[in-house]
Amino acid sequence: MENISILAQLVVSISVIIVWVFRYENIVAEFKYYGLSTLVRNCVGASKIALATLLILGIWYPEFLMPSSLLMASLMIGAQYFHMKVKNPLIKFIPSLVLLFLCVFIAAFNYGLI
Repeated sequence: MENISILAQLVVSISVIIVWVFRYENIVAEFKYYGLSTLVRNCVGASKIALATLLILGIWYPEFLMPSSLLMASLMIGAQYFHMKVKNPLIKFIPSLVLLFLCVFIAAFNYGLI
């Protein structure tokens, strides 16, 4: 089960880094569509990249896992909110929903609930 948690950490981290570094043009367009400012976009991006880094560090330092996974989960809940707010099609909800579930799994596993 520990290997599954590590895999979840890597999936969340790599996904976030790919989206926020290599697909940044899409992020700019989405945040404009949601009516959010550049400052908010940059704060969310910096937070997600920092939390993704902490999730990877959590492989060796488990004390980072609880705060980073729960904070990342809260950002994914925010993503779900904005998808609902602008009435995006269901397909747009799926990536952040999957990452939300993975973050909750990471937190639950490391808290001993699973």
